[in-house]
Amino acid sequence: MNKEEIFKSLDLTDAELKGGSLYVNSPGDGSLIGHIHMTDVEDADHKIHDSVRAFKEWRTVPAPKRGELIRIFGNILREKKEALGALVTLECGKIYQEGLGEVQEMIDICDFAVGLSRQLYGLTIASERPGHKMREYWQPLGPVGIISAFNFPVAVWAWNAALAVVCGNSVIWKPSEKTPVTAIAVQKLFERACAEFGEAPAGLSQLIIGERNIGEELVNDHRVPLISATGSCRMGRDVGQKVAARFGKTILELGGNNAIIVTPNADLDLAFQGILFGAVGTCGQRCTSTRRLFVHEDVYDQLVPRLKEAYGGLSIGDPLDEKTLVGPLIDEDSFNNMQKALEKAADQGGEVFGGGRALQEMYPDAYYVHPAIVEMPASVDNVREETFAPILYIFKYSDLETAIERQNDVPQGLSSSIFTTDVCEAELFTSEAGSDCGIANVNIGTSGAEIGGAFGGEKETGGGRESGSDAWKGYMRRMTSTLNYSKELPLAQGIKFGSDD
Repeated sequence: MNKEEIFKSLDLTDAELKGGSLYVNSPGDGSLIGHIHMTDVEDADHKIHDSVRAFKEWRTVPAPKRGELIRIFGNILREKKEALGALVTLECGKIYQEGLGEVQEMIDICDFAVGLSRQLYGLTIASERPGHKMREYWQPLGPVGIISAFNFPVAVWAWNAALAVVCGNSVIWKPSEKTPVTAIAVQKLFERACAEFGEAPAGLSQLIIGERNIGEELVNDHRVPLISATGSCRMGRDVGQKVAARFGKTILELGGNNAIIVTPNADLDLAFQGILFGAVGTCGQRCTSTRRLFVHEDVYDQLVPRLKEAYGGLSIGDPLDEKTLVGPLIDEDSFNNMQKALEKAADQGGEVFGGGRALQEMYPDAYYVHPAIVEMPASVDNVREETFAPILYIFKYSDLETAIERQNDVPQGLSSSIFTTDVCEAELFTSEAGSDCGIANVNIGTSGAEIGGAFGGEKETGGGRESGSDAWKGYMRRMTSTLNYSKELPLAQGIKFGSDD
């Protein structure tokens, strides 16, 4: 499917792709995708106003009815999966199978949200006062601001929007300025779903496109009670402080310096597969990418040479070619950051394998790289900075508890994994004395989280949760209600107020 076929299938018009000041290039070959119109401050204000109005109407629609809209949207995504997946690949550079997988995640969260629309449960709580009942309700919150990153240009919006909408909220999306075209396409698909649904208020989903200044309009506006932001720890720190200053709520999904521990009891075939995909998938540009590998000294010489051999044979190239396993980095800045990190590792005594630029003659305006393995010396116990690129730092260890401490000894806390067939090692890793990450896997890698579980991490990863489990509660406000059905009014704490006569 070429660029023109993708645009035609998704009804993207010249008016949407031409004439604007935001130039968008494909990381696959550097070619121009479009020059997109950006939202100005005045227009952003109008869209937030319209989102508030849409929320006030949508919140009174019964939740199962809201779920029907998301069901329609999910079916449209099924229809357009191939085209949207190809557009994801064209605009952000991940290989086509990953583009399809990202759209499938959108479909999966829609299915989850449809079921959730009939399960927005509260509680009945025993009251200490006779003739009283106490209940807990979950109420719609308001317009939800969603700030997404380039590496998952559509799935992150869907994880948030599907839940927010069934919970009774409107949504306002600020996509990465590197991937606005996929956002335009998804917004059009959602508007089509609203038209088929027939009862959705205008402005239920809004799209604002631009650079940092437009994101700040969303972050600073008191009419937007919740900001869900995905990006770097630096960005999250700025967003978190600004939203907290106006007493808003945040769901922050930030950096991840993720590690895998391989014990001497591991199935090395499983470990090999999990490490390879986790480290090189999406060219190392996932928040859950495997960055660090702790290998027990007894199996180090069996596993590491095998990984090097696999790295040497990786298929690097056009991400739209279904034979390709590793696509490009998003841009030149990412390439330069990778080279700086490798230079720093070499200065520390690390032995670097791979890491150079690839296919430069064929794609002079794109940034393909050979994924890198860095064997770190014993004098360096950890790497605490995340580089958003395919660099795998390998450390040798002898004691599992020490390896867990080293894994945890970083500012980030998103994903982690252990490979072992020893149940005691697995239970230690997932215990209170084990991994301190929001995700702790056993015998699978750090990437590939399922929709059914809450997704997110601790420490500088932000502490937010999206997707499954009870993450929906983040998009609602909690209400406790006490109802007195008696003829008496006992006061709290046994207080007697006024005359007994």
